[in-house]
Amino acid sequence: MTSPFIWLQHLLPHHAVSRMAGKFASSEVPWLRDRLIRRFIAAYDVDMSEAARGVGEFTSFNDFFTRELKPGARPLADASQYVLSPADGAVSQIGRIEEGRIFQAKGRHFTAAQLLGGDKQAAARFDGGQFATIYLSPRDYHRVHMPAAGTLKSATYVPGELFSVNQVTAENVDGLFARNERLACLFAGPDGLFASVMVGAMIVAGIETVWSGLVETHAAKRVREEFGDEHTFAAGDEMGRFILGSTVVLLFEPGKVEWDARLKAGAAVRMGQAIGRRR
Repeated sequence: MTSPFIWLQHLLPHHAVSRMAGKFASSEVPWLRDRLIRRFIAAYDVDMSEAARGVGEFTSFNDFFTRELKPGARPLADASQYVLSPADGAVSQIGRIEEGRIFQAKGRHFTAAQLLGGDKQAAARFDGGQFATIYLSPRDYHRVHMPAAGTLKSATYVPGELFSVNQVTAENVDGLFARNERLACLFAGPDGLFASVMVGAMIVAGIETVWSGLVETHAAKRVREEFGDEHTFAAGDEMGRFILGSTVVLLFEPGKVEWDARLKAGAAVRMGQAIGRRR
């Protein structure tokens, strides 16, 4: 039986709720900003000891939510041997892309082509390859980093809904990660093509990238940008951030990555740790 939580998500106006949350989160009114930040820290037990700034130094709740960490807070594994976790969070699912399908939860799947906004040519290159879905909880560090070295080739904004992306929703909403609003980024690296897809969620007020700033979310049309070689990144470099939380889905071509066998659904990960071996 579907839970009230899932039914409520179907009934709510996702984008209107998210835009309203975004207005509060972007407020620079001191009393509102500081109250939101302090209550959030208490509610989610946020570890501020690793943040580069203290509570009184943020200009808005969004500034706090996308906070940077102190230098050295996330040491990087050896990128010449390993694929790095792009974010702090927990593994939602991890495994092989089978006949173009990516496992979501409890018998639910979506396709790589759907996730990439209909890019069947790119999706075909990932068939038989590897995927990893990493969920960022509210208490996590919310900047997204490169899992491997690569040059940005395209970034596609795909309009969609904004369901929650927690495990309960993943188990009950078909095609969740290919249904929500998202930004699908394709990179060319030493080991071939790979994708890092930033998936929006309920009350996510925006997605930012280091190459273009704030992405125009809550829009009606799919927007694709093509790039040459002007945006090249090392493994571990920041590529973007969520203005209020969500999920990253990684895709790699066949024969390029072997995931760490210890990483199962629910396993905690931190940005920069080794999550798979390059082959």
